[in-house]
Amino acid sequence: MKINVTLPFDHIEHPEEFLTPEAVVEVAQLAEQLGFAGGNVTDHPCPTGRWLDGGGHYAQDPFVMLSFVAAATTTFRLQTGILVLPYRNPFITARMVATLDLYSKGRVTLGLGAGYLKGEYKALGVDFERRNEIMDDYLIALKKALSGEEFTHKGEGYEALGNRIKPGPVQTPHPPLLVGGNSKRAIRRAAELADGWNPFFTPAQLSSTARTTAMADEEDLASGLTYLREHCEKIGRTTTPLIQLASINSGGELSPAELIDKIGQFAAMGVSGCAVNVKGATRAEWCDNARRFAADVLAKLPG
Repeated sequence: MKINVTLPFDHIEHPEEFLTPEAVVEVAQLAEQLGFAGGNVTDHPCPTGRWLDGGGHYAQDPFVMLSFVAAATTTFRLQTGILVLPYRNPFITARMVATLDLYSKGRVTLGLGAGYLKGEYKALGVDFERRNEIMDDYLIALKKALSGEEFTHKGEGYEALGNRIKPGPVQTPHPPLLVGGNSKRAIRRAAELADGWNPFFTPAQLSSTARTTAMADEEDLASGLTYLREHCEKIGRTTTPLIQLASINSGGELSPAELIDKIGQFAAMGVSGCAVNVKGATRAEWCDNARRFAADVLAKLPG
C-alpha cells in the first residue's frame, strides 16, 4: 500500500504558515523523508462563496503547486486529487501534464473527475448538465494528446487535425489516469477509459449536497469494486485497474491502530494506495503531526 498525504497549501487563514515557497519546501521535503509516497492537491479554480462558507475549501492551481513540490523533492509522487477535467480544454491540460511529468522525471499521477459544483461550472462557462459527456470526450482527447505522436480528435467546439505535443510525458503511454467518483458511471469510465479508480468516502448526508454517490464504509467500497470487476469482465478488460482511495481519515479522528487496521483491510480488498489527512493549524504543528503519523502508522505497515 502506497500512502499519500493531502498537502496543506489550501489553508489560507494564516498565509505565513502555508502560502510561501519556504512552506512548500519544508512540507514536501519532510513528507518525502518520512516515507509518504506522494502528495495530493485538489482543484477549485473559481468556487462560489456560498460553497466556501458552507464548509468548502480554497485550492491553489494544482499544476503550479505540484511544480513547486516537484522542484523540492526527488521521488515524491505528484497527484491531482482530483483535477476537474471538463474545466479546461483537454489539450491545454495535456501540455501541462506532459511538462510536469517531464521536469519531475516521471512522477505525475493524474486523478480526474467530472466535478459537482454547478456555480463553478457556470463561472467557467462550461455546461454543467453535460459534464459527464464532456468528461468522457476530454479523457479520450487527453490520452491521444499525451501519446507524443501526431493525433486527430474532433469534439464539440474544438478539433485537432494532425496536432502534436512534444516532448511528451516521461511515463508511457502516459501518467497513470485515475477516475474519481463513486457513481456507477464513474466506475464504468474508470474501467473503459482509465488506468484505475479513485473513489472517496462520502457520508450520505454530504452526498446529497455534493451531488455525488455516497460511499460510507468498506461495504460500499466492496460493492463498487465488485461492479468495477464485473464491468471489466463485460468489456473484455484483462488488466487489473489500479485502486487508489482518496483520504481515508477526513471524516473523523481515527487512532493509529484503527488506521493500520483499515489500511490492512483495504489492501486485502485489492486497494493499491490511499491518501491521508494530517492536521495542523501552523506549519510546525502540521510537521509534528506528520512525524507522529509516520512513526505510529507508516513505520508499522507491512513492507
